[in-house]
Amino acid sequence: MSRSAHPAGPRHADVVPEGHYTAPADDLNSLDPKVWAQTVGRDTDGVVTVGGMTVTRLAEEFGTPAYILDEADFRARCHAWRGAFGTDADVFYAGKAFLSRAVVRWLHEEGLNLDVCSGGELVTALAAGMPADRIAFHGNNKTEDEIERAVEAGVGRIVLDSFQEIVRVAHIADRLGVRQRVQIRVTVGVEAHTHEFIATAHEDQKFGIALAGGQAAEAVRRALQLDGLELIGVHSHIGSQIFDMAGFEVSARRVVQLLAEIRDEHGVELPEIDLGGGLGIAYTSDDDPREPHEIAKALGEIVTRECEAANLRTPRISVEPGRAIVGPTAFTLYEVGTVKPLEGLRTYVSVDGGMSDNIRTALYDAEYSVALVSRTSDAEPMLVRVVGKHCESGDIVVKDAFLPADLAPGDLIAVPATGAYCRSMASNYNHALRPPVVAVRDGEARVIVRRETEEDLLRLDVG
Repeated sequence: MSRSAHPAGPRHADVVPEGHYTAPADDLNSLDPKVWAQTVGRDTDGVVTVGGMTVTRLAEEFGTPAYILDEADFRARCHAWRGAFGTDADVFYAGKAFLSRAVVRWLHEEGLNLDVCSGGELVTALAAGMPADRIAFHGNNKTEDEIERAVEAGVGRIVLDSFQEIVRVAHIADRLGVRQRVQIRVTVGVEAHTHEFIATAHEDQKFGIALAGGQAAEAVRRALQLDGLELIGVHSHIGSQIFDMAGFEVSARRVVQLLAEIRDEHGVELPEIDLGGGLGIAYTSDDDPREPHEIAKALGEIVTRECEAANLRTPRISVEPGRAIVGPTAFTLYEVGTVKPLEGLRTYVSVDGGMSDNIRTALYDAEYSVALVSRTSDAEPMLVRVVGKHCESGDIVVKDAFLPADLAPGDLIAVPATGAYCRSMASNYNHALRPPVVAVRDGEARVIVRRETEEDLLRLDVG
């Protein structure tokens, strides 16, 4: 079913049609391993643990709301992606999903590269020690300052997104005496089966240079003529939260066709092809994401087949998982404040966070799971809507789910699969303080991004 986000988020107090929501699980105390991080479980008292620590202890030590990140899970997913693609391909972690200096260090240690899309992400990557030649720089409107910083740092590739940017990067590279490695981002006319706001490869959007009308071919001509640029390949990204490989197959076919046209016109076989990211994760038990080895096998076969048909050498493949790595590694821990039954509708469960720490439900109509984590319960399931504390009727964290009917103020609940984009897109709406990110591993926890304070708010407010 195709869905579009309401401009102000989901409408308030819609009556849920029969069969719209997933039926309650047989056991509300169970934790689906598809949705939760790898070390998450329950102890003998029924309290949820992660990395050997209980959520009650984490709440006492770090407060709520808080993003709790399973470091072992994050590293294991990095290892799985790196292993699946092997040494003949490159895996770039998409930093926009969530980036911090600790994350950059983990990526470096696990052998992944990093893509950034702003000066702020670039400075974070460099400050944490990521080698510049393992960084790719994205963005549809990079400023001259950002480009200059990237070229000076020696980033491994800049992904060119427009005709103006081709000239802009070449001019800066010439001035700095550098031949900058670049790729051209191509929009291939494939609309991935995803939300309209995060489908990025159809022509009517801001990213890339269209294949249609020969625009991408013209971009290649211009890039090849400029001494400041070393064109190493083409880039295509078709969307986000994708489970179906059919879109990648069409995209790869069209990109390989462009590579063949470049060979025929210029006598050059570009050595790289980047198929982007966007692979989906399980937000609910109904989602069925592919494993990294399945994705690597499918993409490799697609590119090899298309290149053989075009009589091209198979280029080096790059992929850019972000959500697929960090998304499942974290959950958001909340304390229940108000429980408000609405006769004939549902029960509203208000927590101490909301759209300031997870805007995705309001923005994308995203669906999430939720569980009572500070204890177990044998009470009957009740249909709930988990909402935040903000002055906004669209302040919804989980639209429709089931929690035990004895849920009460002071209970801890957690929303899994919030590692991607939740902290990255967090805000100070209503002057809320953005939560910390707490990494847990082997019975120890540490803050990797601290909670904001009221002093932080006032420090920025210069009066």
